[in-house]
Amino acid sequence: MSTTTATAPLTTADAEALVAAARTAAEAAGVAVAVTVLDAGGHLLAFRRDDRAVLISGETSTRKAYTALQLNAPTADLVDLVKPDGPFHSLPTALERPLLFIAGGLPVHRDGRLIGALGIGGGAPEQDHSFATAALAQLG
Repeated sequence: MSTTTATAPLTTADAEALVAAARTAAEAAGVAVAVTVLDAGGHLLAFRRDDRAVLISGETSTRKAYTALQLNAPTADLVDLVKPDGPFHSLPTALERPLLFIAGGLPVHRDGRLIGALGIGGGAPEQDHSFATAALAQLG
């Protein structure tokens, strides 16, 4: 008889901690951002857009999180795949889904399993990626 242990899902408390940690990292860099946290099913768990963040950052943070979740990969690792000569060149337009191949989205894993995703928008792509990485490191 095999036993399986359930992996704890991403909770609202986890999501709020990710938002807080991402905002702290962004504030330290002087960047206003939007932060989106999705659960494993792609449902919104937490969202926060700083007052000074550009309006589109809310949409980009959500699309980055969704893309990281659906492809189970950091969006920073996917950028080259959708360039004109990349193997996924047509993917962004082939699906009627809100994919966005810009750095700033990270999948969230627990016990080696995908439990959600985090997306940051508002800074330069490299900044958004670093804020997401910093937030994920705080999740523990």
